[in-house]
Amino acid sequence: MPTAVHVRRATALGGALLLALTATLAAATSASAAGARYVSLGDSYVAGPLIPVQSGGLCLRSSQNYPSLTAAALGLGLTDASCSGATTAEMTAAQTDDGLTVNAPQLSAVTSSTSVVTLGIGGNDIGFTGIIETCAEESLANPFGSPCTGHYTSGGTDQLAADITATGPKVAAVLAEIHQLAPNAKVYVVGYPDILPEHGYGCWPLVPIAFGDVGYLRQTEKELNAMLAAEAAAHGAVYVDTYTPTVGHDVCQAVGTKWIEGLVPTSPAAPFHPNALGEAAMARALESAIG
Repeated sequence: MPTAVHVRRATALGGALLLALTATLAAATSASAAGARYVSLGDSYVAGPLIPVQSGGLCLRSSQNYPSLTAAALGLGLTDASCSGATTAEMTAAQTDDGLTVNAPQLSAVTSSTSVVTLGIGGNDIGFTGIIETCAEESLANPFGSPCTGHYTSGGTDQLAADITATGPKVAAVLAEIHQLAPNAKVYVVGYPDILPEHGYGCWPLVPIAFGDVGYLRQTEKELNAMLAAEAAAHGAVYVDTYTPTVGHDVCQAVGTKWIEGLVPTSPAAPFHPNALGEAAMARALESAIG
C-alpha cells in the first residue's frame, strides 16, 4: 500500500505508462463486451503497483493484477476501480494526494447492471505502511527482541487489534452500499495473502522485522483477515481466502518462490506487496470461489 512517495516515484515511468494505458484501455473495451460486468474495488493489493503493465495513472493498476487475470479466465467484462493507497473512505469519496484527485469514488463504478463485485480493502485503514515503517525502524536497535510488539501494545492495549475492530463496521458499510447499488450482484471479499513466514522468526536483516515481532505481525494479519471473513459472512458476501494458498511463498523465500516482495523488491512490485506470481495465486483463489 504505497505512500505518496512511492506513487510519485512511479510517475517517473512517464511515457511508458501512457503507452500501457492506451493498450489496457483497448483491452478493457474489448473485454467489456465479453460477458458479465465485473467491478473490482480495493487497495494496492488489488491494483498491483509496479507490476507490468501499469495503467490507471497514480492508482498504479496492473494488467496482471488478480481482477484482470480473473476476468480474462472467466470471460467477464471488467471495470477495475481499485487504487493504491485506498481505504474504505475512498469507496464513497474521491481519493486525493496532495490536493490532486487520484481516483473517483470507487463505488461509482457499481451499478444495477453489475453482476460480480470483488472488494479487497482494510489494510490501509489500520495503517499498513506506517506499521511496516515503524517495525522496520524499531528492528534496527533491537533485531532479536520484539520492539514493534512493545510499541503497539504499550499500556496494555493492542492498538492494531483495536484498529481492526474499528475497521469492521466500515467494511460492513461498504458491503451494504454495494448490495444497494447492485442488488443482484455476487459479492466477494478478498483477503490478504501470507506476507511473513507462517512459522519461525523471519529473515532479518533481509526483511527488517525483528525476530520477536514476526509472530505478532503474522497474528495481526490473520486477525485482519478474520474480520474480513466475519463481515463478509454477516453481510451477504463470500470471503475468498488468499492467505492459505500463499503460505510458503512469503517475503523471506527465494526469488521465484516468493510471491510477496520484501523491502527491496527482486521482481517488479511495490515493497511488501504481491508480485506477478502473487497476483496470479490470488486470481486462482478468486476464480475457484466464483466457480
